[in-house]
Amino acid sequence: MSLSADAVLAASNAWVWIPDFATRTETDEYLLVRFPDYFDHPLEVMRFTPRRPVETAVADVLNRAREFGLPEVYWWVRLDSPPGVPEALVGRGGQVAETLDVLALDLSRGAPELPAPARAVELRWVTDIATARDGARIDVAVFGGSMPPDDRLAASADQDGTSIPGGDGRTVVAYSGGAPVGSGGVTLAEGVARLWGGGVLEQARGQGVYRAVLGARLDYAVARGAKMALVKGRVETSGPILRRAGFEGYGQELIYKVPLA
Repeated sequence: MSLSADAVLAASNAWVWIPDFATRTETDEYLLVRFPDYFDHPLEVMRFTPRRPVETAVADVLNRAREFGLPEVYWWVRLDSPPGVPEALVGRGGQVAETLDVLALDLSRGAPELPAPARAVELRWVTDIATARDGARIDVAVFGGSMPPDDRLAASADQDGTSIPGGDGRTVVAYSGGAPVGSGGVTLAEGVARLWGGGVLEQARGQGVYRAVLGARLDYAVARGAKMALVKGRVETSGPILRRAGFEGYGQELIYKVPLA
């Protein structure tokens, strides 16, 4: 069963994650977020809804971004971005850093049955700092950035330890042979399971680890009443796996890396 494009668009545009420890600059036209240095994208434009000519508004956002003293900003061109934004960014030296498929799955009839992994996989939800550290190492290996400090890992483990049994979700880590090989997160919002951070170490790919992590998150979401699963998957890696699992595409979002020098 297909979901309506309007429902997926609304759910996708509503999805903005900003941790409490990030710095946000927000106006009625844009949302600019400064993440800690260990993030792979320390500075991001996460929302852009200009009420003026695009060129003028883009210039103002970039001027504000320069105040953070970083060499570049990562700019999300979302499904609801106005025309002309990509051209304005490219004209200022911007290049596409990532292309993401916006994919959704109807969960009203339950989670799909996924093929079992080719290798034995143990799944652990993050509730302690050791598992949080394992998940963070996978994130760094797959997506970039660097390891968070221990106090941040401890805070994340405490948060997950509350949110997972409380039905809000968070992070699951996959182990094979006792070693962490994959991880992924899920958060629930208004009946939508937002799937994020799904990744597998290169040496463990092609053996069903990603499917195991995906299945755990979908089962968790369905058990807590989610009717839609939504993910923004990398076109080259997770996108094909998600489509084989029954997800359908509803467009693409681009992330531009724009120099600030």
